[in-house]
Amino acid sequence: MAKEQKTNAMRFLEKCKISYTVQTYECDEFIDGIHTAEKLGQPLEETFKTLVAHGKSGAYYCFQLPVAEELDLKKAAKSVGEKSVELIAVKDITKITGYVRGGCTPIGMKKQFMTVVHNTAENMELFYISGGKIGVQIRLSPAELVAAIKGKFEDIVL
Repeated sequence: MAKEQKTNAMRFLEKCKISYTVQTYECDEFIDGIHTAEKLGQPLEETFKTLVAHGKSGAYYCFQLPVAEELDLKKAAKSVGEKSVELIAVKDITKITGYVRGGCTPIGMKKQFMTVVHNTAENMELFYISGGKIGVQIRLSPAELVAAIKGKFEDIVL
C-alpha cells in the first residue's frame, strides 16, 4: 500500500491536534468545486471552496463558502473591515498562497491570512475543504478549523 503523502494542510491540522479524514480522487484537470463534490458524493452545502482576495489596504484574505454559492464582495469586505476587496487573479494564486487553483485551502499557506468562513458552517459538525492539492479533500470540524486559524464565521454570500 502506498504511503499517503501529507500536505501542508494535513501537517498543520496534526500539529494543532485537529482530527480529520481524507478523501482522494483522480483528477486530470480541475474543473470546479461542484464537480469535485459530485464526483465524491459530498453534499454541495457541506463542501466549501476557498477564495483569496486582497483589500484596498493591500492585505490578503481567505473566504470559505459552499461550492455552489457566490462570494458577495461587499459583505466580504465588511467582514474584514475593508472598504472593498477584489479576488486575486488565478495566475497569482501559487505566488501568494503556495497552493494551486483547485488545491487552495486556508491552512498551511505560505502566510496565514485572515479567514472568514460562511456562517452556514457554524452549526455543522463536519464539512469538506480542499486538502492542499488537487485530488485531496479534508473533512473536519468547521469550529475547530476557525479556532485554529483565528478566523470567524459571517454571512459572505450573495
